[in-house]
Amino acid sequence: MPGPDSHAIEICPVRTRREWKSFHALPARIQSGLPGWIRPLALQARQTWAPRHPWFRHGRAQAWLASRGGVVVGRISAQIDSLVAGQGRAGVGHFGQLEALDDQQVFDALFAAAGEWLTAQGMDVIEGPYDLSINQQCGLLVDGFEHAPMMMMNYNPPWYVDRVEAAGFEGVADMLVYRGTPDYRLPRSAGRLLERVAGRLEIRPVSRRALRSNAELMRRIFNEAWAENWGFVPFTEVEFAHMAADMKPLVRPGYVHTAWLDGEPVGFIVALPDLNEMVADLNGRLWPTGALKLLWRLARKKSTRVRVPLMGVVPAHQQSMIGAAISYALIEGIKHPQVADGIEVCEESWILEQNHGMRSIVESLGFREVQRLRIYRREIDA
Repeated sequence: MPGPDSHAIEICPVRTRREWKSFHALPARIQSGLPGWIRPLALQARQTWAPRHPWFRHGRAQAWLASRGGVVVGRISAQIDSLVAGQGRAGVGHFGQLEALDDQQVFDALFAAAGEWLTAQGMDVIEGPYDLSINQQCGLLVDGFEHAPMMMMNYNPPWYVDRVEAAGFEGVADMLVYRGTPDYRLPRSAGRLLERVAGRLEIRPVSRRALRSNAELMRRIFNEAWAENWGFVPFTEVEFAHMAADMKPLVRPGYVHTAWLDGEPVGFIVALPDLNEMVADLNGRLWPTGALKLLWRLARKKSTRVRVPLMGVVPAHQQSMIGAAISYALIEGIKHPQVADGIEVCEESWILEQNHGMRSIVESLGFREVQRLRIYRREIDA
């Protein structure tokens, strides 16, 4: 809870255009100079909070700024998602968008503001960080600070871990980031698995043009595949369509596939060139020349890194040899296009620590854990 000098910190809700500008500018002020920091596009940050964002159809949120002596020193958001309660977690509210100087009083004051708002909304547990939802950027980076984050992955200074834990939060779930080369050697055991299902399993590429028409199929597979995972919140139809529209400009031939077993859809995978790599030198700006640079880089395939943000296998085949074969086949499907494009690093993330099946698959391909993110939780009155 706030210390004796917390009165020196002023907490105000973000409402005005000027306050939102300060809110979005703060991460660069705090994190510039850190070895892995890449400034995201300002447009992306603003779109997260746009009232028309589909998350706001089932969620509500509030953001705050912390100031000391008229200088902004921290920010936070608190949010409530009705879909979380629908998953049997009534009373759980979230925090996110956390940025602050290395000062425990600032962190404590921010958490106090978020907790008071959530309490007034009937919540008794605060959990995070989530940008707004677990289906967006989430987790506090606790290991692997030397590695630059790929697109849609959180990054934060190392001191955040100590400050969050000193505020009474405990870790409840770890999410792992694996990286490797797409030019891996397929294990013999995996090859034998694929041979066993060769006449039954079909991997179908999804073109950029067909992404929209396949979005609902992939959403259904994802929601089924992840339903029993920790923290699961289903994608709504409009949310997944919104995400697919955002991904569409990045999709390359052979980077998206669906899997069909005996003519039935059983899985899918999406790989995307790392947008962070292509915008690292734009300082978050698309105007006046950033947009042209980005479009040229996309057209010329000027990226050496790829991330797999979405993948799923239907529950009927999870924890089985057929499920492993489906996963290997999907990863094999995106392998050759990546090699042809000159991709040097492929990231599989995020993978829950307890997902030993998926971890064993990516580790068998030579991928290694390079980062770890953590979700924290505490009772609000703690």
